[in-house]
Amino acid sequence: MGNSKYYAVALACAGCLAGPSLRAATVWLDDLDLSATTQDWGTAHKNQSVDSHPLTVGGQTFDHGLGTHAGSVLRVKLNKGAGKFSAAVGVDDEVNKNPQSSVEFKLVGDGKVLWTSGVMHAGDAAKDVEVSLAGVQTLILEVGDAGDGISYDHADWGNAKFETGDDAQLATEVAPPEEAVILTPKPGPKPHITGAAVFGVRPGTPFLYTISATGDRPIKFSVSHLPAGLQVDPATGQITGSLATAGEYEVTLHAKNDAGRNSRKFKIISGSTIGLTPALGWNSWNCFASAVSADKVKAAADAMVASGLINHGWTYINIDDFWETHRDSTDPTLQGVHRDGNGFILPNSRFPDMKGLADYVHAKGLKIGLYSSPGPWTCGGCTASWQHEDQDAQSYAQWGFDYLKYDWCSYDEIVHGDHSLPALKKPYQVMRAALDKQPRDILFSFCQYGMGDVWKWGGETGGNSWRTTGDITDNWGSLSANGFSQDGHEKYVTPGHFNDPDMLIVGKVGWGPELHQTHLTPNEQYTHISLWCLQSSPLLIGCDMTQLDDFTLGLLSNDDVLAVDQDPLCKPAGRITKEGEIEVWGRDMADGSKVVGIFNRGEAPAKGEVKWSDLGLSGKHHVRDLWRQAELGKFKDSFSADIPRHGVILIKIR
Repeated sequence: MGNSKYYAVALACAGCLAGPSLRAATVWLDDLDLSATTQDWGTAHKNQSVDSHPLTVGGQTFDHGLGTHAGSVLRVKLNKGAGKFSAAVGVDDEVNKNPQSSVEFKLVGDGKVLWTSGVMHAGDAAKDVEVSLAGVQTLILEVGDAGDGISYDHADWGNAKFETGDDAQLATEVAPPEEAVILTPKPGPKPHITGAAVFGVRPGTPFLYTISATGDRPIKFSVSHLPAGLQVDPATGQITGSLATAGEYEVTLHAKNDAGRNSRKFKIISGSTIGLTPALGWNSWNCFASAVSADKVKAAADAMVASGLINHGWTYINIDDFWETHRDSTDPTLQGVHRDGNGFILPNSRFPDMKGLADYVHAKGLKIGLYSSPGPWTCGGCTASWQHEDQDAQSYAQWGFDYLKYDWCSYDEIVHGDHSLPALKKPYQVMRAALDKQPRDILFSFCQYGMGDVWKWGGETGGNSWRTTGDITDNWGSLSANGFSQDGHEKYVTPGHFNDPDMLIVGKVGWGPELHQTHLTPNEQYTHISLWCLQSSPLLIGCDMTQLDDFTLGLLSNDDVLAVDQDPLCKPAGRITKEGEIEVWGRDMADGSKVVGIFNRGEAPAKGEVKWSDLGLSGKHHVRDLWRQAELGKFKDSFSADIPRHGVILIKIR
């Protein structure tokens, strides 16, 4: 099967009479080699649960079957055919009725859904399934997480078997490999100004905005009608200074080089709201986790400039957990005094000069962020901000930081598990008030995993963004759970206040010193970036930027796609239609156009369509492919395209 991993069971008809055989045979699923099963946690087991116990669902034990974990996929090539498939499915009893467990089983034949179980929970009785496989060439056994993450999603295909002809050949196989095709065209030599078209700042605070532009260097920058108090460096494009009073200023950005020139309108809003478009930047957690250091942060800033990402509007370099001293680590680099004699927080020895680090990042035209928790300890067990909120906010401002991620974690120790709305809001209100006292703009990112429907109140509580999900990992199930669960949340987004389904999982990631290439396929990565941009999500790169490959750089440097995320109208997409495995998500743009993503969540290629009537449109409209930056022509009434497995086409309609 080419590059596919392929396993087969052949049932020979020895001694049969001449002519077609009429005898039926049973092939148990566990007769096949099940190592082709892919899943988002653990390892699939033959005739045992994912935790190596007997297969048991609702008190019923099965001698045959497959123990797996959401999200999982097993592809079975039927070759000469099979009559039917049957099984008894459910959540394995080993999770002990854990309420977090919920799964959905699905059988897909040649791209068509043949059967779904509906959502099943721990403790439910096994559900019987029997489907005809007449004419089916490939059967896919799927277990999804029912849209709420994969925790405790131990799923069993009990007594799973095929009824076949006696000469049938069944085989398991992995999904065909995908080529990492770079769709983003390379920028031309002429200047092209990129990035957001609007910028917010509070009166009297330091102003730093770097005009981002592609094109051959050197580029000379200038700004028409720049208000008093601000100045631009013509060599770097950095606009600095301070605005004394509130107001809105319409300016024009200019960039020119030997190949040509480009201009663009730009609005500066001096007022109470900052972060008017979602943050574009990098965060240390998904690659370095507890191994972060000042040197790695500096290297990330260097790489954002050297890679050219800064020329596409990427701005923030954010330190996550483990810049602080640890409560009980045996690692000497994490040990030390937590606070000085006056109660001000002290970094660990990996970060000897926080102000110097911030100055280093700022000198490159970038901004810098850091991390804390409202409890006594961070998620990793380092010093956090409980009862020191004003002091910590003061330290962050004096060091020169521009962004704060504030992670719930040990605050449960303070409220003893009270997740009422007042309890959920309080620590963020306290830190918001502390940040507001500082003579520096600090973007405020809530990290509390969507508790209490935070999207409904995060903005009014002072969040510039708020996590709506649990932590993301680099697999299709996690991406799907975090990204496709956002429908309905879009109505709560306004400029400066955004839903956050967590960081990006492209490139080399690892959550520690050992890194690996993301487990997402190329098409899944296109889906990831497209969906996050459609939803006006903060885009925080999670990989090691010193090891960017060309494919990952193409994902992160498409100005047409990034412009969707940074659109100043801030009207993120919701789900327009869902038919089988095809979902259409769409949003309005400030220029009057609409941007639509047609997604295929299925395990086989499929045709996807968006109808103009579903978008409130009629007649003929121009369609542009945003990833390829190519005009596709005018289409009447609808647009359709073939969408690969777990893939997307992202189009602009005008």
